[in-house]
Amino acid sequence: MKQRSLQPPLPRLVVFLGNPGKRYARSRHNFAWMVMESLFTIQGGLSQEGWKEKFHGLFLRRDNQVFLQPQTFMNHSGKSVVAALQFFGWSLEELLVVHDDLETPFGTVQSSFGGGHRGNNGLRSIITLSGGSDFWRLRLGIGRPPRGRAPGDWVLERFSPHEEACLGEITEGSAAFLLEQCRKATEKTLVFT
Repeated sequence: MKQRSLQPPLPRLVVFLGNPGKRYARSRHNFAWMVMESLFTIQGGLSQEGWKEKFHGLFLRRDNQVFLQPQTFMNHSGKSVVAALQFFGWSLEELLVVHDDLETPFGTVQSSFGGGHRGNNGLRSIITLSGGSDFWRLRLGIGRPPRGRAPGDWVLERFSPHEEACLGEITEGSAAFLLEQCRKATEKTLVFT
């Protein structure tokens, strides 16, 4: 049985989960892609221009890290992630996945290491195809749907007008938090109000 180190390594592959296409552009399931856009804004050297197609997605190498935006649709994200990890020869522990999370309230962002998929099919795909769950996560809270709404529909819907009004602060704060996690990964929770 393989045991993980006491302190997991810093993330080298940072993955932003979402669905390609205009239909999903501002949906809850594409929250991570919104954070990625904020990252471009606050980090001068990052832009959509240097991205290359590979690993069933788009990737950008920056110093000793790679940013990856799978283009496989959420439920098949594992194909892209596993291909990138294998190409670079990195371990699963060097992965950080940025994703929406139903179990985390809207306005809350959590970093954690390891755990299950919590109903997120992108994480489920990564865990299934990689054979493990020991990797970093940056969970972007979208909260549970109101009673009577199916979670599968909820994640594909756009944010409410009230939520949309808060997104700028949350995505910018999450992007800054992500940069911090890339330098010194720790388990931590931020709440934006």
